[in-house]
Amino acid sequence: MKKNSLQIFSEPNSHGYYGEFGGAFIPEMLYDNIENLRQNYLKISSTKKFKQEFDLLLKDFAGRPTALYFAENLSKQYNTNIYLKREDLCHTGAHKVNNTIGQVLVALALGKKRIIAETGAGQHGVATATVCALKGLECVVYMGEKDIERQAPNVARMKMLGAKVIPATSGSKTLKDATNEAIRDWINNPIDTHYIIGSVVGPHPYPDMVAKFQSVISKEIKVQLFKKTGSQLPTHVIACVGGGSNAAGAFYHFLEEKKVKLIAVEAAGCGVNTGFSAATTLLGTTGILHGSKSLLMQTKDGQVVEPHSISAGLDYPGIGPMHANLFKTKRASFIAITDKEALNAAFNLSKSEGIIPALESAHALAALSKLNFKKNDIVVVNLSGRGDKDLNTYMKYL
Repeated sequence: MKKNSLQIFSEPNSHGYYGEFGGAFIPEMLYDNIENLRQNYLKISSTKKFKQEFDLLLKDFAGRPTALYFAENLSKQYNTNIYLKREDLCHTGAHKVNNTIGQVLVALALGKKRIIAETGAGQHGVATATVCALKGLECVVYMGEKDIERQAPNVARMKMLGAKVIPATSGSKTLKDATNEAIRDWINNPIDTHYIIGSVVGPHPYPDMVAKFQSVISKEIKVQLFKKTGSQLPTHVIACVGGGSNAAGAFYHFLEEKKVKLIAVEAAGCGVNTGFSAATTLLGTTGILHGSKSLLMQTKDGQVVEPHSISAGLDYPGIGPMHANLFKTKRASFIAITDKEALNAAFNLSKSEGIIPALESAHALAALSKLNFKKNDIVVVNLSGRGDKDLNTYMKYL
């Protein structure tokens, strides 16, 4: 693939667009904040001081590099070579800490003393609270009331780390609504507050900034895979997509490599056509959500359709603009996995490899049964988080 094709997929243009998706559709009250961030995040993150502290914290605090694990028993099941990128081994239990370390360092460089965040599964909230505790920053996390109930262990972690957890009680009381509340907070506190978005969604420059901080995942995969196989390139990279931060990180350094098949896995919920789903690429149309133009589930008159997924982190009615462009250009293939299929995949991994995955990651694992592999294929599944937070849900099906 020619190098200029990389620009199409991994880098937005100067206005924050990936193809036809992206941009910054924001209230006037937030213009100064977004513009300040846009003008400075690349300058800040490219300085020697930032890089040194970011790399050191990823290594000594987050525990990177995470392992690239050859799943021998899973490989035998599918008669191919399956590797798991073990983001579940990160401090806080998921990939989310890669981004929160980066954004907190940016916020400090901008002179911000208060951090707000939204969270669905709770992993982004925990990661935000963790880094805020490390740096002595005030932390407020917005979380849907429904998610607070089903992700109780993570709520307890956030509170123990000193964060204030505020429930979102409107709409579906899930991630979308938590994001709405966080944006309202930022409008009311524009001077001292930085909003850490946890996924590759929101107004430019957030999708680009989050993707760059998460790109450490695919950077490590290339190095680790070369040591194990003699090649930097897998045949497939599979990752779940809600907003899409873990997938953006796992795909990033393979976007210009046409030989690498990128498989994005969405949540079909109870079934794509049941009215209880979060399969955005199958059900969505182009629209504006949370500050960017992308694909989202909406009615004909533009009202957001409430999503459903057994996994709180995939319970979102849209996808990030980078992923919308990957879908539109067919650079990535998108697969929808039901709640039941994800549960089966989670129990299968637990019993065959001794690893309990997050429900989000279980969707990516379930995609293995939907694909046809050759014996010599090298398949990397991004295991984006561990399943501790989902034990209450898993227990219902034991």
